[in-house]
Amino acid sequence: MLTPDIAVDLVNDSLHVVIVLVVLLVLPSLIVGVIVSLVQAATQINEQTLSFLPRLLVTLATIALAGHWITGMLMDFCIDIFQRAATLVG
Repeated sequence: MLTPDIAVDLVNDSLHVVIVLVVLLVLPSLIVGVIVSLVQAATQINEQTLSFLPRLLVTLATIALAGHWITGMLMDFCIDIFQRAATLVG
């Protein structure tokens, strides 16, 4: 039986997984974006490619380096959800 406590635990675990994955993917791009913006402000070069391409490359590198860990984390979460669902049914 799905009680409010179990539902809150499911939502809490889901939010934890989402926050970890978003921070992992967005934080490196954010740091590179700030660095590139500082360089652009110092040199007064306002080229759109200069601000987009480094962030894209860092995001792709992050996915390439952490992709195995991300996939494992999502698979573990999915297995945990299905195990919980099996116990809730009876």
